Amino acid sequence: MPNIQQTSTNRSTIIFDAEIFAAPDLNIFDGQYWQAKQQLTGSATGRGTTYFFKHDNHEYVLRHYRRGGLIGKLIKDSYLFTGLSRTRAWREFTLLEQMHRLGLPVPEPVAAQVTRQNVMYKGDIIIKRIPNSRDMFSFLCDAPQPDTTWQAIGACIRQFHDHNVYHHDLNIHNVMLDDNGKIWLIDFDKCAIHASNNWKKANLDRLLRSLHKEQNKQQTFYFNEQNWQTLLTAYGEPA
Repeated sequence: MPNIQQTSTNRSTIIFDAEIFAAPDLNIFDGQYWQAKQQLTGSATGRGTTYFFKHDNHEYVLRHYRRGGLIGKLIKDSYLFTGLSRTRAWREFTLLEQMHRLGLPVPEPVAAQVTRQNVMYKGDIIIKRIPNSRDMFSFLCDAPQPDTTWQAIGACIRQFHDHNVYHHDLNIHNVMLDDNGKIWLIDFDKCAIHASNNWKKANLDRLLRSLHKEQNKQQTFYFNEQNWQTLLTAYGEPA
């Protein structure tokens, strides 16, 4: 069972699972630290660099919060501090913890930090890496996927919607498939519990737009309308 604790050091506050990091310090949020320990196993680039590292025979993901869009060109990774519980790192960590307790297929949160800089802050999060998994985008670039996979995606999304979990960026890159055929959702930055139902169809529409976008961009991308109907059938009637 996770043992979630909180500690502060200098300008930083850390929330962490003491079963994994008994006495964490700021170094664990530095990719170069894991590289120096020869525990870095890989990295991925997007808005910034995401690091993958091994610790006590488990794989973890380290991500620094960065801005996108036009404002991200001016202010890369600083955010206005309006309270610890409202920071992006804290909100994502606590939401992941809540969803994990509910049994939803999400990565397990391990640690997050918020570092104050006057009225601004920067943040990082560490989560467990989903073993033997890839995003659905890469699978769809390789080969057509069976109906069972599309059904699993639809049923998975319905699980989240039944718990009123709003995924801010539900796109095909944030849908993961492991080697047991299980579907997971990742990247819960700016996500939340929304009690109403009026956003759920739009959430599905967002996923469909991402599929069409990749279909138009990629030379080979195995997606068709029947796949989507199979997904919707498994999702079921809107709540």
